[in-house]
Amino acid sequence: MSILTISVLVLLSIVLIVILTSVTKLNAFASLFMVSLLLAVIALPGKDIVEILKQGFGNTVSSIGFLIIFGAIIAVVLEKTGGAASIANYILSKTGHRNAASAMGITGFIVGLPIFCDSGYIIMSGLAKSFSSKAKVALPFIAFVLATSLYSVHCLTPTHPGALAASGILGANLGMLIVLGTLFAIPAALAAFLWIKWQTRNDIYTETENSHHEIRSNEQLPPIHLSLLPIVTPLLLIATGSLLTVLDISNVNFILKGLAFLGQPIVSLMIGVLLSLFLLKNRAIKNINIVLESAIEKAGPILIVTGAGGMFGLVIKETGVGAYAGEFLLQTGLGLAVPFLIASILKTAQGSSTVAIITAASFVVPMLPALGLDSEPGKLLAMISMGAGSMMVSHANDSYFWVVSRFSGIGSNTALKVYSSATVVMGIVTFLCVWLTSLFML
Repeated sequence: MSILTISVLVLLSIVLIVILTSVTKLNAFASLFMVSLLLAVIALPGKDIVEILKQGFGNTVSSIGFLIIFGAIIAVVLEKTGGAASIANYILSKTGHRNAASAMGITGFIVGLPIFCDSGYIIMSGLAKSFSSKAKVALPFIAFVLATSLYSVHCLTPTHPGALAASGILGANLGMLIVLGTLFAIPAALAAFLWIKWQTRNDIYTETENSHHEIRSNEQLPPIHLSLLPIVTPLLLIATGSLLTVLDISNVNFILKGLAFLGQPIVSLMIGVLLSLFLLKNRAIKNINIVLESAIEKAGPILIVTGAGGMFGLVIKETGVGAYAGEFLLQTGLGLAVPFLIASILKTAQGSSTVAIITAASFVVPMLPALGLDSEPGKLLAMISMGAGSMMVSHANDSYFWVVSRFSGIGSNTALKVYSSATVVMGIVTFLCVWLTSLFML
């Protein structure tokens, strides 16, 4: 079978996934599994198809499984104990009501590090309405700032399943990627803030916009230091571990070896889980088990979908089409724009940032040598480029778009005009930052 025929089959398989997930609304795992099997049967007749599917699924889950489960536990504890609300209250007290939108953005960014953007928005949407009421600021400004701040870290930081799975597919350094993803999420969130502020500059606060959601008093919420511990501690440990690795001093002495061990993402998030348990007022085993079971129930479907994405990726890799496409695209001189464009097309077409970045990673990984991105810095920047692409465009085929619109009580036309356009700005600004960084790193 010619490489051209295989290329057409791979493209058709991606189109089929888009149709199955966005048009027919078939479950993402079922869509990925059926298309992976079909593509393997047609394009890889001489290979052990079952073994390829098992390896693709198993390798992906083994690389990210613990991280997703631990992250889900931290998220559930912050939600159930009011830890997220405690962080919001604290930031608002420091910024003042006049800067309610900024407070909401900072809160969303911090809370969004361990919590998925849709869950985070559901948790925080009532607070956004309260902030709007207290500060007499139009709700769309505050609501969309919250939405985009959560979204920035969701797409770029591999404490979330899409970036996690993609980093495993590319073999990128996870610790460095968490640090870089968080740093690149800052200009993305800031660009969205400024864009939304400009788009809503003529909006007037009206009482009917709000449902009088009251922020619980500080007496009812856990202390701010306990609320921040399970978020900040893992990030600091991971950053420290990554720095030791970059400086190549992680084996110099016992203390540095210990810090390097604690800085491994799995160990760091496990420590975050243990610290999060201090937020529970009732630490009886029965109550802890309820939290753990709730987190595992949330993590299960995510693990399955990301594993299926890795399975599809290995099938594509085995066809050899990625290396061929990389050699062709190398002649265009697009470089980092290739992973960005692939992820953005997939995101816009089928709606899921997670599916977009996993599929893009599967397509891009064989191209890395041809694109000159097979070095460690190259892999990291390719990952951030795909994360930027997976931001745009969040519109009517994205479930998060409807979460933002419905839970804020803002019409879909306004959401399309302000929020969806903001995701385009976020993606472009992030990619420009990646491109500028590549001038020094590559």
